[in-house]
Amino acid sequence: MKTIQQCLQERILIIDGAMGTMIQRYKLTEADYRGERFKNWPSDIKGNNDLLSLTQPHVIEEIHHQYLQAGADIIETNTFNSQKISLADYNMQSLAYELNVAAAQCARRAIDAFFSSPESKGRQKAFVAGAIGPMNKTLSLSPDVNNPGYRALTFDDAVEAYYEQVAGLVDGGVDVLLIETIFDTLNAKAAIYAVKKYFRDTNKTPLPIMISGTITDASGRTLSGQTLEAFYISVKHAKPISIGLNCALGAAEMRSHIEELSQIAECYTSAYPNAGLPNAMGEYDEQPEQTAHFIEEWAKEGFVNIVGGCCGTTPDHIRHIAENVKQFSPRELPVVEETLV
Repeated sequence: MKTIQQCLQERILIIDGAMGTMIQRYKLTEADYRGERFKNWPSDIKGNNDLLSLTQPHVIEEIHHQYLQAGADIIETNTFNSQKISLADYNMQSLAYELNVAAAQCARRAIDAFFSSPESKGRQKAFVAGAIGPMNKTLSLSPDVNNPGYRALTFDDAVEAYYEQVAGLVDGGVDVLLIETIFDTLNAKAAIYAVKKYFRDTNKTPLPIMISGTITDASGRTLSGQTLEAFYISVKHAKPISIGLNCALGAAEMRSHIEELSQIAECYTSAYPNAGLPNAMGEYDEQPEQTAHFIEEWAKEGFVNIVGGCCGTTPDHIRHIAENVKQFSPRELPVVEETLV
């Protein structure tokens, strides 16, 4: 069976769309989130979407299945906040490892079921990407406007939390680790360090790393102030198989940044934008064919190797994207000349 690196050489791969958008469609109640196991949990837990991998795994697997039907080659685990720093909001720090294992197994079961059914229609493989989010606390910025030097956590705290998450994802059976929606590169560096440390400590064969940052507005910078090129240079030591952008922007707003990234990245490039910008109600109105039209242009121009969707996107968006880019060849990796300055 082909590796993800081999598939990337052959064609543009499709990553799935939004998990949260799809979960909202189920209109789950507090009782649904709790299930039997957390029936008497002392605080409200509705909104802790990652918990659904334990309490409503059939919902998560069904969502994965819909994205596979739509043409996704890469399925992200439902683990965006599954480390103890973010889980502290619900006093569920102790569940971090278990949530990552369970979510990875949900994705793996969905893939196994899909490829054992006739609807896979000759497709050979899909990959599970262990989703590692940015945390709800930042290492580079102070949350206290009166104390610029204050930090809500230390680098070691972040590494420890990410290490536990990586262990759960690997034990759950992921194929690749995706450090995504990066708004603070120092948090990403903690995640990278945790990944490298985990594989050194365990002597396991390292999994490929995908990295995806977030340009927060028209300034072209991350929330912690880096330009796109600075961000790339800051993380390329991880030797990721791909570097890209996701979230914050719609495809129209993301185009110039993807073009720039395609010109400087020595690895494959990825892009999964939101379904446009949110409206006054915080909802996304961009239709699947609109999103696909923008991304088709990127593929035609040779900017991308992996494409998909983030907030507001659905299986319909992914289906249209997959259909629109399949005729185009993937971006070729540049020949990098090593020079001394």
